Amino acid sequence: MSSLHADFPAPSPSFFSAKAPLQIAVAIAGLVPVGAGLAGVLLGPALAGRGVFAASLDSHFSYLSGLLLGIGLAFWSFIPAIDRRGAQVRLLTMLVVIGGLGRLVSLWRAGTPDGPMQAALVMELLVTPAICLWQWRVEHDAFCRN
Repeated sequence: MSSLHADFPAPSPSFFSAKAPLQIAVAIAGLVPVGAGLAGVLLGPALAGRGVFAASLDSHFSYLSGLLLGIGLAFWSFIPAIDRRGAQVRLLTMLVVIGGLGRLVSLWRAGTPDGPMQAALVMELLVTPAICLWQWRVEHDAFCRN
């Protein structure tokens, strides 16, 4: 047994140790980055409801939205084998949390953003880490069963 799993007793079956509910949660939560990323690529900074923007700002916003789209698609790609994708889920979660921390700095610096940006902050700093912990539990339970 690896040291990651050696100190934990075999868990009892529960909702949070089942693979299918985690797969469903990742599929649903993945709608946010895929949808927002795609909308950002297509709409640019106008997605935020502001007027006309310089080409450089539009370019940067579209690039970052493309990254967001890629992160969401990557999370979706893990769904079939979610119980064996811990390293990948943790890596993407780290990227999402770092982005959320950047958004938190913006909140401090520029003030409270609109509702969709607040919801994004919740996804980045609460929902995504919770899904990561859930994935770890599913992976751990699958490992203990084998």
